[in-house]
Amino acid sequence: MRPQAPDTGSGGSESQDAQDTSLDLSRRRVLKGISGAAGGTALWTLGGGFSASEAAEGTNPTIARIPEYDAAIRKQVGGKTLTVGFTPPVLSEFFNVMEHACFRRAHEYTERFGIKWNWKRASPAGNFHAVEGQYNIIQNWITSGVDAILVCTAGNFKDTQNLYEQARKKGITIIQFNMPVELWPVDKIEAVSSVGYNNILQSGYAAGSYIADKLNGKGKILQIWGPSGSTWSEARQKGLDMVLKENPGLKVVGKADGGYVRNKGFQAAQNLLTSHPDVDAVYGENEEMALGASQAIATQGLKHWDGKDGILTVGADGLPSGFQAIREGRLSATVQVGGVAQGLQLIHTLFSYHALGMSVGRILNVPCNVVDKSNVDIPDAYAAWALDAKSL
Repeated sequence: MRPQAPDTGSGGSESQDAQDTSLDLSRRRVLKGISGAAGGTALWTLGGGFSASEAAEGTNPTIARIPEYDAAIRKQVGGKTLTVGFTPPVLSEFFNVMEHACFRRAHEYTERFGIKWNWKRASPAGNFHAVEGQYNIIQNWITSGVDAILVCTAGNFKDTQNLYEQARKKGITIIQFNMPVELWPVDKIEAVSSVGYNNILQSGYAAGSYIADKLNGKGKILQIWGPSGSTWSEARQKGLDMVLKENPGLKVVGKADGGYVRNKGFQAAQNLLTSHPDVDAVYGENEEMALGASQAIATQGLKHWDGKDGILTVGADGLPSGFQAIREGRLSATVQVGGVAQGLQLIHTLFSYHALGMSVGRILNVPCNVVDKSNVDIPDAYAAWALDAKSL
């Protein structure tokens, strides 16, 4: 394998004290972003090296446009075709945005460097945790001999790494995306790189801090969460727990499984709201569940947050449908977790590693930010730009 840059992100083999110190320092940066931005909205959580404006715009690394440099890269690439398999755990609005961002950068690199793409997309039918079907997809691609597999999976760590190892031994590049790698030991990950964000700090902690800021550190919260055993849920819970510890006036009074889908999120929220109609906030771990909760609030004749009172509803993903709900006051805020930025970074990382022979970072976290009415136009325009890309 090509050499890889040493990782300095979460999930490594540092001592627990070092990890706690890193989390504490990063947490302060999250709080600074939330308290310092207009309207109390975080423009920047993590992703060192990015300015607040770059983070808000979703700026993502690419290769500088220098004619001589482009020509030299084009010569090295030599018209190569990369066969790539893209497999998310489900085909959803979030992953559709991300895939189209991949298309955007892939078309750019074709035009500039002459690289060609044979793009395959497959995802198991059924729910988010239909992992056996996804394992079969990955195994078929390993057997057929693709060049690279881009994967996000709900499979357990050990089984997933075994699959990745099989791919690596056949010379196939595995790049993970949108995975909670902050929970895992980096030196045990068989993927070449993991593109994503820190679910603890850039999602759970950011969302919880937004709620704490808007409620002045006091209030009752309902959680609409992913299925038991979900590593995303585990990581985001860690982030929320940090906020609860810092704000003892905030209390979680109910929690239910929303299955990462809107209709189940609606049902879970409806049941909880029947028992707790006086809550101040609903935190949907992902945006689909938060939108389901928003529908339940309206169905029960309760008031959405208007900036002063009502029920604050916060999600996480960054969906065009969520941005529209924010404009209409049906969703208070969401954490956009860099769906477009992840797609752009995926292709950049794959091209750099597989086509140019460069080393790449083991953990590549993109900037994320909390989105509400004060800044929703920025990520919405960025997602629209990605979605306008032609398929490969």
